[in-house]
Amino acid sequence: MAARDRGFSTTTRIRLLGEQTAARVYRSQTRRQARRSRLTGRAALLALVVCSLVVALAYPIRQYVAQRAEIADLQRQQEQARQRVEELRDLKARWQDDAYAEQQIRQRLHYVMPGETGYVVIDPDAAQQSHADSGAADRPWYANVWDGVDKSDASDQ
Repeated sequence: MAARDRGFSTTTRIRLLGEQTAARVYRSQTRRQARRSRLTGRAALLALVVCSLVVALAYPIRQYVAQRAEIADLQRQQEQARQRVEELRDLKARWQDDAYAEQQIRQRLHYVMPGETGYVVIDPDAAQQSHADSGAADRPWYANVWDGVDKSDASDQ
């Protein structure tokens, strides 16, 4: 190899090495560009397939989610109905007891047993309010409207 190198100058050897390196770089770049163009086509096709799948599955998935939400809502309503039925059963059982029925009759209807004296306490403010309302009911409607206008006019001043 030493005999072979003696015929060439250093400059010539460097030039040959540079040309060989440039040729390798050029070949690798053309290979990358060829690969890149094939990869881009594949990527575009893959993106097209993925987009098609997303579009095709969007409506069924939306329907599935909506149906699951409706099922959950119906189950919640069913549980509330069960609780209401249980409360009504308890209330029915309470009304079967004579002591509870007597207590409710005394409280709601103000009944008393024979020999007892019943008292009803009326709130004085409520009595005055009801008398004021009955006075307005005795007059014609246009008088009430006119009084309302007078009151609102007086409040503005």
